[in-house]
Amino acid sequence: MSLRPYLKTFPELAEGAYVDPDAVICGDVKIGARASIWPLVAARGDVNHIRIGDESNIQDGSILHVTRRSERHPDGFPLLIGARVTVGHKAMLHGCILHDECFIGMGAIVMDGAVVETRVMVGGGALVPPGMRLESGFLYIGSPARKARALKPEEHDMIVKSAANYVRLAKEYQGS
Repeated sequence: MSLRPYLKTFPELAEGAYVDPDAVICGDVKIGARASIWPLVAARGDVNHIRIGDESNIQDGSILHVTRRSERHPDGFPLLIGARVTVGHKAMLHGCILHDECFIGMGAIVMDGAVVETRVMVGGGALVPPGMRLESGFLYIGSPARKARALKPEEHDMIVKSAANYVRLAKEYQGS
């Protein structure tokens, strides 16, 4: 795996976290217990920090980045990902907040200052614009993203099962 410092700050991995050898994790990035980072993910915590919660998974080809502090935005925009979040292949997350048990579809883009509340599904290819707040319990689709409908109970169950499946898969890759 490629864990790289930015200046004097190194990425940190909690117990049981898995980072694929073909992922690049740089700078102020903390990865939670049993979380998994898959091939070709790039996570750059250089001008702000990235936090990835326990049992979350970031799938192949996803890009994770942040926005630096500025006069207009004194805290900048770190990237904060909660627990048991599934981020689909080739998603782009930039300076946003994803609360627990979210599902971000393949190729979705979530931009600076956006907040995705707990138990939200963002459809594949959706674009969540800067500063948008996605309400808990709903599916959002389109570009720009719009609320489509309430999540069905089986969809929430799928979000939880997806995270558990990736925990199990990471353990298999780790040989345990």
